[in-house]
Order: sequence, then C-alpha cells, then structure tokens
Amino acid sequence: RLGQGCSLPLLRIAVGPHAAMSSAPARLRSLLARPGCHLMPCCFDPLSARLVEASGFPVTFASGFSVAAAHGLPDTGLLSYGEMEHAMRRITGSLKAVPCIGDGDTGYGNAVNAKRTVAGYARAGLAGIMIEDQVSPKRCGHTQGKAVVDRAAATARVRAAVDAARETAGSADDAIVVMARTDAAATHGLDEALYRAQAFRDAGADILFVEAPRSVEELRRVCSEASGVPHMANLLQGGLTPVLSQSELAELGFKLAAYPLDLLNATIAAQRRTLEALKATGQPSPGDTLPFGELTAFVGFDEYNAEAERYSTGE
Repeated sequence: RLGQGCSLPLLRIAVGPHAAMSSAPARLRSLLARPGCHLMPCCFDPLSARLVEASGFPVTFASGFSVAAAHGLPDTGLLSYGEMEHAMRRITGSLKAVPCIGDGDTGYGNAVNAKRTVAGYARAGLAGIMIEDQVSPKRCGHTQGKAVVDRAAATARVRAAVDAARETAGSADDAIVVMARTDAAATHGLDEALYRAQAFRDAGADILFVEAPRSVEELRRVCSEASGVPHMANLLQGGLTPVLSQSELAELGFKLAAYPLDLLNATIAAQRRTLEALKATGQPSPGDTLPFGELTAFVGFDEYNAEAERYSTGE
C-alpha cells in the first residue's frame, strides 16, 4: 500500500526538473560521493518515477527496456531518440528531488549523434545518461543476438558524450553524469569488456557499467581491474548476473545497484490479477485496489486543490 512507508508527492505543476536548490547532476554526484552501494529501482513513466521517490530511494533510472515495454515494444532499438527524449522529459518533470539517469542506448547513431543525445537528455532535466557500445539496433543486455562496435568507435562515442556533457553545463558539478556501458563480455569475453571499461574511464566517463558478468568473481574483477570511478551492477531476476545483496555489492566495490524490471514486472502481474478477477467475479482483486482517497491523493488532487484555493477569486 502507498500508505506504508510512502510519503505523498508534491504538486508538480510549478515544480519542474530544475526547481531544486542544486542541479540534478550535482545531486547525483553528491550521492556517488557517499559511502556504500545505493539501490536504484528503474522507472518507466512519471507514475513509476513518483513511486520510487515516494518510497524513499535516493536515485532512479529510466530503463530503456521498460520505457519500450510501456510503449508496447521490445527493447530492440525500435523507439527513436525523439520518443525517448520525450519520455525522459515527462519522467523528470514528475520528480521533485530524486535524480534520474536516462538510458541513451547507443546515442542513436555515430559519435556526433551521441553528442546530440547527451545534450538533449541534459536539457530534459536528467542527472545522468547511459551510453553503450552495441551496434544499432541494440538489444537488451541479457538477451541473444547482441553485437558491439569496435574499440575505436566505442571509445569515440564515450568521448563525444563526455564532451557534450561538459559543453552543455555551466560548471563541472552541473554537467550531466555520463555512464559508459559495454556489452563486450557477451560477444568477446570479459577481458575485452574490461579493456573497454578502462578506455571509457580514461575518456572521462563518470560511471562504468560492464553488462552481464556471470559470477561473483567476474563482478569482483570488474571493480578491481577498472578502478577509479563508480560502477553500476544490473540486478535482473532470471538474468545472467548473480543477484547479490546491497552489502555484498558494496564490499565488491559497486556504487549503484539497478533493479531494471521489478516495477515493470509488478505492474504486469498486478494488472493480470485484476483482469482475471474482473473476468471471474466482476470485482477487482482486493489486494491490488487502493482506497479512492489514497489514489487521488497520490496522483496529486489534494495538492492541486490546495494550489487552486490559493488563487481563488471567490467567485
């Protein structure tokens, strides 16, 4: 239930992505400087982003897989840059203070396209952007049929992303955080993935993400052999990477733990239960139904009405 550990969101009509005292990238950089590994549930629309914030998590990630799924599509590069940028802008507009990292896929083209993508995501209010080394169209990191560009093209893509982040910011703290991802472990082996991670670090990436290590030892190697910048682990139930606890990931050296599909899975599961109950009984499943007042409060009616009262003319 929303009432269990969730505070209600504030009205967001006048509270956009840049309304906080510090910028979204600065808040993310501050989080990354704190000790420990930070849990990062992944959102896919404004409502799921609000739920992450209301539940007290310090950061969220707009998952390309989940955003595509919310459009009724698989994560195979079918959504365009414009569609993704629009989705990111809607998500950041729903958040009050929690920084959000957005999935920038391959940058939607060559290195120059990647620069445009980073600049657009920065203007959309994101705290960070993930850029990867797959060929286009890309695929979910835990599925078959992946391929990556060569080392030079991959590094140029990251270098362009870092340049765009710096060129669009007034200060280093306010530059959108660049997360560089490699999928080369699946196609060329972990040694190649670590080589690329080191090259991405040297090109200026702020966070490294080596996708789909297959064991605890491989996770350990990722952090130890590409040290010097924060790392993200991707915890996908049923995926290729061991799902470790927050403390275990922190001990290995990870700074962020992403949960990419849990909210999407929960959404599908709850809607299926409700639809099955409606079909069988004409009533929704009780455990998946909120009191109407709790629902209206969470989506912002109370805050809207309070704001409307402030500007009432008495008519």
